Amino acid sequence: MATAEQIKSLVQSHFSDDMERFYSIALQVAAHEARQGHKALAHEIRNIIDSERKKKGPQVIAFPGAVKGLVLTEEPSTPFSAMVMTDEIENRLHRVVHEYRQQAKLKSHGLKHRRKILLIGPPGTGKTMTAKVLAKELHLQLHTIQVDRLVTKFMGETSAKLRQIFDMIQQNHGVYLFDEFDAIGGDRSSENDVGEMRRVLNAFLQFIEQDTSDSLVIAATNNPKLLDRALFRRFDDVLYYDNPDPAQRKDLIANVLGLFIETRFSWKQVLKESDGLSHGEVDYACRDAIKDAILSDRDKIKATQLLVTIRERQRVHGGIKG
Repeated sequence: MATAEQIKSLVQSHFSDDMERFYSIALQVAAHEARQGHKALAHEIRNIIDSERKKKGPQVIAFPGAVKGLVLTEEPSTPFSAMVMTDEIENRLHRVVHEYRQQAKLKSHGLKHRRKILLIGPPGTGKTMTAKVLAKELHLQLHTIQVDRLVTKFMGETSAKLRQIFDMIQQNHGVYLFDEFDAIGGDRSSENDVGEMRRVLNAFLQFIEQDTSDSLVIAATNNPKLLDRALFRRFDDVLYYDNPDPAQRKDLIANVLGLFIETRFSWKQVLKESDGLSHGEVDYACRDAIKDAILSDRDKIKATQLLVTIRERQRVHGGIKG
């Protein structure tokens, strides 16, 4: 059963109308019950909390005033089936989920589950979606730390704000995504670095190493070459993402177009001309084609019609690349 301190904290948070603290403590109770082998009870508690939070809708987490607005909270609804990925990535993500669900069993043998993950790859390849999928699969909220705002807005105080964020990671059970992570994880030996950012990185290294919470911490970057090598040792797993190959593009297009796709769809040219586009760019091209079809009162999309939006994306992609 819940500890006496947890019960007192639940009562106090309820009467002080601090719902985020109430949810956090209730999740700690659920985690405690799970470790005791009472998995059904733990699952029921988490379902009750999830249900109540969904009624309130997406919100900004009630962080201390100094970092309020730097963390955005949402209730992800993206399932595994929505992602198109390599077999290796899929297997490794399933391993993260499986270890998380079986963490009590691992802890009984003195082992820890994977909960600090580094995602590396070009923009639009599914890193943010991965965080959403993991949060959905684990029935947790996703808290996205806006690293760029953290650094630019609080230059000189960033390390203190990082400490408060890691305090929240400890107190509020969830999935925490540090997007654009290279903003604080840059190589300490870089000639362009300043002393402040070296202190920020050192603080992050210290905080993530000392973190013993049950929260899942995910860092994502488009520029792995900018990261300090010491960071890689602090993560339990490092996943590399890339643009989709022809088979993955075909699956993605079929998933997004769904019933809109023409029965006799000419795949050869579509797969050829979509080469080099990211998952996100292919997704946008498909959705643009769907909007064109709806506005033109068409219920099907031919390959030639999708090629129009794919070529638009290729021109954008080529302009950025150049």
